[in-house]
Amino acid sequence: MRVCVFCGSSTGRGERYLAAARELGRVLAERGIGLVYGGASVGTMGAVADAALAAGGEVVGVIPRGLLDRELAHQGLTELHVVADMHERKAMMAEKSDAFVALPGGVGTLEELFEVWTWAHLGIHRKPLALLDVDGYYADLRRFVDHMVREDFLREATRDMLIVDADPVRVLERFADYTPPEARWADRAASLEPDVR
Repeated sequence: MRVCVFCGSSTGRGERYLAAARELGRVLAERGIGLVYGGASVGTMGAVADAALAAGGEVVGVIPRGLLDRELAHQGLTELHVVADMHERKAMMAEKSDAFVALPGGVGTLEELFEVWTWAHLGIHRKPLALLDVDGYYADLRRFVDHMVREDFLREATRDMLIVDADPVRVLERFADYTPPEARWADRAASLEPDVR
């Protein structure tokens, strides 16, 4: 099994986000679960990768050629794939993964999360996804998602696809029990994106 972790090239404020990234990397490795991530050596990306490697885990990085220098590609990974652009990066990360976790991060982290969440909503994949909600980082986002449901722009079933927990062990346990809801547009959506099932 491999889990794709969406995270950032920055560390955020304080030590807690780096600590959470390190804990997630260690937990994945100790459970024999491979890590797929954005391929950088800096920020929470570097922290999750370094922790998984230190615990003996498999770490697969995927980085666009244009970000090799800016994000400082990690040179010690099990595999590092250099791809043409962000679209290819996301498609490869999804294809190589069995589940997705978003650590606290910025717009890139949210963009990656929302894309795979949309794919799940459309039935393009049936893989579980989660927010690792460190110190309530995603509380405001969760309130907004509830607002989307109340205003009939989002189904409750789609909202409930997103697992939210502060503990990486519980996230993985909930992944094991995950049953995706029946997608409304699965047949029509199959041709919209690369096959990431």
